[in-house]
Amino acid sequence: MGLHQTAAGGESKTPTRVTVVSASSLPRTAIALFGGLAVAGAVSLATIALVPYPTAKFGGLTAPIVLASGFADGFNPCAFALLVLFATYTLTLLNAVTADGLPTPSARRTLLGAGSLYVGAVVVTYFLIGLGLFSFLSWLGQDHIVARVAAVLALFMAVWMLKDVFLPGWGPALAAPAGTHGWMHKAMARGGLAGMLLAGVLVGICTVPCSGAIYLDVIAVLHASGGGIVGLALLALYNIAFILPLLLFLLLVSNRRVLGALGRWNRQNGAAVKTVLALGVVLMSFGLLYSLGM
Repeated sequence: MGLHQTAAGGESKTPTRVTVVSASSLPRTAIALFGGLAVAGAVSLATIALVPYPTAKFGGLTAPIVLASGFADGFNPCAFALLVLFATYTLTLLNAVTADGLPTPSARRTLLGAGSLYVGAVVVTYFLIGLGLFSFLSWLGQDHIVARVAAVLALFMAVWMLKDVFLPGWGPALAAPAGTHGWMHKAMARGGLAGMLLAGVLVGICTVPCSGAIYLDVIAVLHASGGGIVGLALLALYNIAFILPLLLFLLLVSNRRVLGALGRWNRQNGAAVKTVLALGVVLMSFGLLYSLGM
């Protein structure tokens, strides 16, 4: 059933076609998303635990470090801004299917179901981008010069991030393409499966330029180490951690006060978060370069 009726029985003006599931069960998309992430995380952790690998060979990368890096990257102000846009739209959708502006159980399930499609598309797209980049570096060869170039590129992106913080009006900013918000809104406005999936794919692609520095450093380390099944497991863990802030956001988005507080926090602390992330990339890049003999 499309979202064309309010809780009071009146018709909504929002032509959204996301399906509302019965009040007695969670949306299948949400069950699939959380179940898939749980299975992927368990398999990745089991692989790391059961397959011996020299931590030093992986640049000191361990599962906790990868998880922490991915989780921190998920709060990148660039990605966070797109999360706020998603939240604003879905909250508008939520109000469109309620009589008094308060979320009903049915509306919450609608939001969770639609958001799960979006989140799933983001994490799959981001993982495939990382896997493609890792494969490309492997295709170039296992010579450490390839890992050095990747580390230097990540270092350059980190310096660019610091420039955006301390010299915001000087030169171009390391940000998502200018049309990202408009593209995402149009995709979501289509409604249904295709709209949410397309919006998630767009976000996964468009956040890479401004939030991919840490990702690139991790991939460079995995390439320098030879990767293998452990490298694939670490890459999967990074992406699971990267999507966790978005999952938390999805669970809280139906509360206007929470949304407002998160938006204010992002405006007040975005520069500090970007600085910390950039400095972390600088340390990781120099650490990788040092381990490779500069």
